[in-house]
Amino acid sequence: MITFTVSIIILVAGYFLYGKFAASYFGADSTRITPAVAVNDGVDYTPMPLWKIFIIQFLNIAGLGPIFGAILGAAYGPMAYIWIVLGCIFMGAGHDYFSGMLSIRNNGASLPELVGKYLGNGTRNFLRFFTLILLIFVGVAFVSGPAKLLSVLTGGGLQIWLYIIFGYYFIATLFPINKIIGKVYPFFGAVLLLMAIMVAIVMIFKYSNGSINIHELNIHDFKNFHRNPQSNLLYPMMFIVISCGAISGFHATQSPLMARCLKNEKHARPAFYGAMVAEGIVTIIWATAAMNYFGDVHGLNYTLNTPTQDPAWIVNEICNSWLGKVGAAIAIIGVVVCPVTTGDTAFRSARLTIADSIKYNQKSIKSRLIIAVPIFIVGFLLTFLLNEQFGTVWKFVGISNQILAAITLWTIAMYFALNKKNHLIMSIPAFILTVICFTYLIIAPVKTGGLGISGNIAYWLGIILAVVIAVVWYLYYRKNRNSNI
Repeated sequence: MITFTVSIIILVAGYFLYGKFAASYFGADSTRITPAVAVNDGVDYTPMPLWKIFIIQFLNIAGLGPIFGAILGAAYGPMAYIWIVLGCIFMGAGHDYFSGMLSIRNNGASLPELVGKYLGNGTRNFLRFFTLILLIFVGVAFVSGPAKLLSVLTGGGLQIWLYIIFGYYFIATLFPINKIIGKVYPFFGAVLLLMAIMVAIVMIFKYSNGSINIHELNIHDFKNFHRNPQSNLLYPMMFIVISCGAISGFHATQSPLMARCLKNEKHARPAFYGAMVAEGIVTIIWATAAMNYFGDVHGLNYTLNTPTQDPAWIVNEICNSWLGKVGAAIAIIGVVVCPVTTGDTAFRSARLTIADSIKYNQKSIKSRLIIAVPIFIVGFLLTFLLNEQFGTVWKFVGISNQILAAITLWTIAMYFALNKKNHLIMSIPAFILTVICFTYLIIAPVKTGGLGISGNIAYWLGIILAVVIAVVWYLYYRKNRNSNI
């Protein structure tokens, strides 16, 4: 229980110490007029209270990521604690906060437009396409899972639930942000937090009365516990599997949604940095529960090796066993509603990404339909083509997430460099994550998106390619250091 407790304490301390430093370093100013106030179109730019923004941001970036990712990441063993805690404080929360602040300072701009401003038009055009594809795949990934569970619970047909969820996505994407997301999502976000808190409380109680043993991180745990370590290397696989609790590029696509609703720049630290720390805490809770519920990490790996016992089954099992009927109800809400809320904000971000790229005002319902309809035609076709291949879709989402996060970190670092501030607080995390991404793309099996090149050469190639990216970044900075960006 010491490892679990210390991890939570460090995450909370990170918010108050490093989070405060980040806000001061960026120069958050409560006197500046925010896009929510300056534009306020009643659709996407709408001022909302901080508590509501915090919960919506938390739900948008979390969904089932800090639960499913934590469970799958826990299979690698207690090393997951180190990545979650340090990654969240120094990489993920900073990534979310600074990307949110950059959006605020650029009139609520979406991520590709921010990247284009600081890294050039070539990167902007690449990221417009890359981000759009990622957002659509995230939306598609979170249609089939909830539909399958609802069809089992209700006895209804799978296709009917696919149509219903997809129809809801379409409506939610078109509605003003304060009509559905602003009114309903705070409740669902609170449920997700409540579920994690209840699991933590029961886990602590069971540990205190000797019902379960909690594995502590020690020097002997600096190894890979995965049942299939040859195909699931601790490095770099664990750093890809656990994204939402440590760092995730998808978050940078969501931050602009709330950047258009913040009334005060000082609210950005709790809204962005705080939401990510909350997600890190939820990830720690579920990783600890998964590692110890089945006796130890080996028990977790044995369970995950059973075809029918996936992360959704584990969530349901833990909630039913530890929380009773209340837990079962919360688990259903979590496994069904949370992915749906992530999916619809992904499609909403896709609409805004296209609108921003072609500078197409979204105030009228007609203009929203013109962009949304083609997106949903593509999403609809992919949903029915890939609804039996969630694993394939999710592996694509995982590495895409981290590639997007690396690009975002390089963008933030460029902003600091061009504004005569020390860029190392972001360029070092950017370099580390770039090494991880390249190494994964080289060493991962072909079926999971890699080249399947094994051995030390893969690790060296990952470092060399990251150095090349860093050199290109520096040369671009040298070329533009006297520009007014």
